[in-house]
Amino acid sequence: MGIFDFIKEELDEIRSQGLFRALNPIEEGRGAKVKIKGRTLINFCSNNYLGLAGDPRVIRKTKEILKKYGVGSGASRLVSGNYDVHEELEAKISEYERTPASIVFPTGYMANLGTMQALVGPGDAVIIDRLNHASIIDGARLSRAKLLVYPHKDMQQLEKTLQGSESFKKRLIVTDYIFSMDGDIAPIDKLIELAKKYKAMLMLDTAHSTGILDLKVKDMSNVIIMGTLSKSIGSLGGFVSGSQNLIDLLRNKARSFIYTTALPPAIAAASIASFDIISRDCSLKEKLWDNVNYLKKKIKPLNFDLLGSETQIVPFMIGDARRAVEISNSLFSSGIFLSAIRPPTVPKGTSRLRLTVTAMHAKSDIDYLISKLSRIKGVNRG
Repeated sequence: MGIFDFIKEELDEIRSQGLFRALNPIEEGRGAKVKIKGRTLINFCSNNYLGLAGDPRVIRKTKEILKKYGVGSGASRLVSGNYDVHEELEAKISEYERTPASIVFPTGYMANLGTMQALVGPGDAVIIDRLNHASIIDGARLSRAKLLVYPHKDMQQLEKTLQGSESFKKRLIVTDYIFSMDGDIAPIDKLIELAKKYKAMLMLDTAHSTGILDLKVKDMSNVIIMGTLSKSIGSLGGFVSGSQNLIDLLRNKARSFIYTTALPPAIAAASIASFDIISRDCSLKEKLWDNVNYLKKKIKPLNFDLLGSETQIVPFMIGDARRAVEISNSLFSSGIFLSAIRPPTVPKGTSRLRLTVTAMHAKSDIDYLISKLSRIKGVNRG
């Protein structure tokens, strides 16, 4: 038996459960349409919620900095990879989030890993919502702090957890703002209230809400804002905003910041352009919410289980992984790109189609989707 035979065995097991994943290369893609394998499809699974990834103003700024600095940054920020555009971006984020300081990481995943590892360790506790993103779970594990999990959005249980964890030196509550698989919203006011009452730090992962939901936090003394630049901002990277002391600590202790090459300057410039746009123009956000409301009005008669979605993330619960893939493939054949989400991304038995609405979609795109979902729902009933 060869030493790598286990790999084939594991892949065979993944395939037998209907969980094998393969990549779909996009050949062209801007706006609501993409081309895959020579076919043009309506894209209903993009996180480019405001369409800024293809905005001419963003592209123009990116080209300008690309010509000035070239492609790569060449080193980590603390060596020779710190460019003026990185610091301009951090200032722009702080202005947008209304915080004293910010720090940019190459990805949102790295922002969560580095921040949690820098803030807590053995003898401390990380308290998280059960449906938090994988990067939060991994960050908690890597920190070596005690991981405590409360049921989804259950503030009564969170308070009990806080009451029973007072022996830990430091406690860090971490939650998604918009939950990435269910599309619902965390009870921010209650989280802030409980964190303050029990003298815990609170970290809000705003990956899917930046530029879409306004975060109105009056008292930021124990609140850390984490976000990404790769979704509504249309670029790449992650960030953390908070006090100057917090940011100084992360620069000195966050391993995923210290030991990695900085974002390319042109990518940082793209994010600057996007923040400029959303700071002065609400039209893209208004278009997005108009599309969200239109879709949910149209989908309501079909009686899909949308898992309490309150946002642009609209999951259609299917349950069985194989069935979710079948429906996704059927939609693909009809010209709709909508991926199936299966374990381990979601718990077993909760496979779904995770639909995302964007500002780029036309009402006709949504109408076409509804017509195809109506036929699928009819098949399910039959």
